[in-house]
Amino acid sequence: MKAIVKPTPVLNGEINALSSKNYTTRYMLVAALAEGTSTIRYPAHSEDSDAMRRCIRDLGAELIEEGDTMTIRGFGRHPKQVSELNVGNAGAVLRFLMSVAAFCPELTFVNTYPDSLGKRPHDDLITALEQMNVRVEHSNGKLPITIRGGQPKGGRIQVSGNVSSQFLSSLLFMTPLLDEDSEIEVLHDLKSKVVVGQTLEVIRQAGIRIEASDDLMHYRIPGRQRYEAKEYVVQGDYPGSAAILAAAAVTQSDVRVLRLEEESKQGERAVVDVLRAMNVPLTHENGVVHIKGDGSLQAVEFDGDHFTDAVLAMVATAVFAKGTSRFYNVENLRYKECDRITDYLNELRKAGADVEERQSEIIVHGKPEGVEGGVEIDAHYDHRVIMALTVVGLRSKGGLTIKEAHHVAKSYPHYFEHLKSIGADVQLID
Repeated sequence: MKAIVKPTPVLNGEINALSSKNYTTRYMLVAALAEGTSTIRYPAHSEDSDAMRRCIRDLGAELIEEGDTMTIRGFGRHPKQVSELNVGNAGAVLRFLMSVAAFCPELTFVNTYPDSLGKRPHDDLITALEQMNVRVEHSNGKLPITIRGGQPKGGRIQVSGNVSSQFLSSLLFMTPLLDEDSEIEVLHDLKSKVVVGQTLEVIRQAGIRIEASDDLMHYRIPGRQRYEAKEYVVQGDYPGSAAILAAAAVTQSDVRVLRLEEESKQGERAVVDVLRAMNVPLTHENGVVHIKGDGSLQAVEFDGDHFTDAVLAMVATAVFAKGTSRFYNVENLRYKECDRITDYLNELRKAGADVEERQSEIIVHGKPEGVEGGVEIDAHYDHRVIMALTVVGLRSKGGLTIKEAHHVAKSYPHYFEHLKSIGADVQLID
């Protein structure tokens, strides 16, 4: 599918934020790891959360959905023995379930997206699992990956955190179920610490005890624990809403986005601070972000590691700011569905933006007058790139045509529908 995004000077309206993908997948996982029946209110619907639905069912969970409510009867530490799992293009789902697969005698994760997830490395988690009496066969750290487990052991575990925090989260979900106590030491650096905070929040809500150091680099996890069957409510999603807020910021707008909690632990909540620093007129009260944009923006500097999944949308906003913006500490963007620095910036240049890259930085020389656009660009199968490029297209002189735009469904299936509901001129062509 192609998305033809035409210049749209004015946006008006109100949107309910989609439910958080990150919280939905985590609540589904802890519900599957419990032995009773859990309830999840307002679960997200996206390719990632659907991958988790499919995989935990394959592993033996009983899952029923009616309206906005999901019930899951879990399998605890005894997943069904299956030979293969297909996580699609969902990297977090793959990594979380690699540790769960350690309870299975043999399970292979297949490679159905060789040009996207199939290129992403998982060596750090593989190395950690191999310390736990688990054998792993892999293709230089990439899919297909076969886990040979059955009797994983706790104890002292080391895992690198300088590529992704998902490896650590995976171990945190699994180790409480082991017979032995465990101690996890994070080596090197830890990317996206805020997302680890979400993992710990969900695990603790499920009745699990974990001691974490203040810097989140050391953990003590008592063994022989059991996840409790609970009821969970999924909050609104900041990463997806970031692109909607960015679109409102770069146009003449009066846009309200609902269900965005002020005190959320989602790191991407920082987009509100970024937009305020850009002088975007907004309020954030009672779970509602209200932007009355005038398109006049100022350059900013921000540590992007705190809001990884919203950086691209904020970069798109900075394309139209007065001055030079800098988003630093973002090297982990290179290890997502695509290289979200090199690949994304190449497409921005095609649209007429003035951007530079460093190994761990994105630098944007703003053009308040707008960019030329009028070209067809490649989103590299990446939902975040698609959403961010749409923002640029709305304020380009010639619009943008985005190829393979259907991949936005990985996290936000209704993204274009929501944009059009507030006045965006977008045409979708199969």
